[in-house]
Amino acid sequence: MTDLEFSNHAEALLQALETACDRLNDDADNDIDNQRVGGMVTLTFANRSQIIVNLQRPLQEVWLAAKSGGYHYRFDGQHWQDTKGQGEFWQQLNADASVQSGLPLVFKAT
Repeated sequence: MTDLEFSNHAEALLQALETACDRLNDDADNDIDNQRVGGMVTLTFANRSQIIVNLQRPLQEVWLAAKSGGYHYRFDGQHWQDTKGQGEFWQQLNADASVQSGLPLVFKAT
């Protein structure tokens, strides 16, 4: 994948994350603060726990940092898959966000 292709897919992921966060806040009584600085989005929940998603452009990866650990994802042409075979980005984000917030949260790409 070229650097431009990576940037396009990675930016689309971050935009989808921000949109999903806004949707969750609008549709229910959630209090998820999402702050973006460059290639990094920080989600802060009401209990002050955080999940950080950031782009690692030189490696063409997206990293997710949560209380459960750190995860690295590469785009396979359709999905962002964990580099160690631990699953897909949105699946891990949903699991970690639900645990950390104490609410059943479902983030999705659309």
